[in-house]
Amino acid sequence: MHKLISELTRLYLLEEQQYLEPEGGAQPLTPAVLARHLSGEQTVAVRLVSERGLARALVLEFGGKGGGEAHWSALCTIANAVQHELDLPAPAVSISGTAFQLWLSLATPVPAAQARQFVQLLRSTFLPASTDILAVAPPDYVTQAALPPCLQPSGKWAAFIHPSMGAAFVDEPGLDMPPPPAAQLGFLESLRSITPAQFAQALAKLQGHAGLADAVPVLAPVAAPLPAVQPVTQPGLLLQDATLEDIVRWLHARNIEPTFRHRLP
Repeated sequence: MHKLISELTRLYLLEEQQYLEPEGGAQPLTPAVLARHLSGEQTVAVRLVSERGLARALVLEFGGKGGGEAHWSALCTIANAVQHELDLPAPAVSISGTAFQLWLSLATPVPAAQARQFVQLLRSTFLPASTDILAVAPPDYVTQAALPPCLQPSGKWAAFIHPSMGAAFVDEPGLDMPPPPAAQLGFLESLRSITPAQFAQALAKLQGHAGLADAVPVLAPVAAPLPAVQPVTQPGLLLQDATLEDIVRWLHARNIEPTFRHRLP
């Protein structure tokens, strides 16, 4: 549990991280509180924007109206664009119990207004208006979130997942039992945060595409079809059609013993 807390802190938490109480007040997120959260004893929502108006964890939700396959396809489109069009590190993918989530980590916090603009431009650039399901239900910019893994009020567990496993959760993006901490750690420890220079360059590209800045490269929108399947051995790529054998091989390569706890109908 200690290593998992360390990885979550490295990637997503602010220096003076706070969580929200049910009554609405904010309290410091101590390691003890986070440990109870991860074990399912006390689920808390983490504030993604500090009191000084800074953010370092950018979370995009894919849910609401429409089928789960459309939500998963939209997530893959954005995640692949983040890596291949904007040259940013691979984001983390999670299931929240009700939706898919994409987690981007910033090495240095940025003003919340800048983070919000980045997320909005990311969505408008790479998701055609006709398939822009992010604007239907889930907010376009998430200001608070329950860090996976955690137990949701529905009784389902939120968890980080390997991108190749997303298609298995299109009907129900949640787990019936808590995910193994070692597997959660394995999904996070290879991730890298976006450096200030990388973020500035990517934001400039997005602004240029939207006509908000001069003399910057213009991006062509990503096509709506599902991204091509890549070999599991290539890190950081989203896979939509990996076989069970592919997933097991990927986990074994990282010394993770797979435990499939999603109850099939």
